Amino acid sequence: MLLVSLLSAGWDKGTYIAIRADMDCFFGSYNLPEDNDFSKSGLVVFHIPELGIRFKAPFDGIDEYHTDFAALLALLEFIDSNQKFMKRAAYQIFCDNKSLVNQLNNIEPLPDKFMGLYQKARDYKEKYRFSLNWVKADKNSALDNLYD
Repeated sequence: MLLVSLLSAGWDKGTYIAIRADMDCFFGSYNLPEDNDFSKSGLVVFHIPELGIRFKAPFDGIDEYHTDFAALLALLEFIDSNQKFMKRAAYQIFCDNKSLVNQLNNIEPLPDKFMGLYQKARDYKEKYRFSLNWVKADKNSALDNLYD
């Protein structure tokens, strides 16, 4: 939490209020039907509600974890590339893939085939402060409006 002085709002000197200094971000993936127009296996998606940003792109992942990893890395690359709009002390990143969240948080073992992607995520973790948290699929706003 960030402490902010409210002197200009008429509060007494020394009065502080805690406000959130982090930005919520959501990511995930959606499996496409085999006969889709993109000739890809799924969509990678992320959503940053505070900025009104919603990203969707077709991706040919080898499985759900691969596609979710791609969505996370797309989100982190967006944060990295847009620091003009994304300057925050921390980010709270949410995904509905509980196993992936646990693997990235070193609670469950990560399959060897994803170590390269994991290292890319760790590289971003060294540059930016973020937490990775699980959220139920119906609360993952990245999955809303997939067909808009």
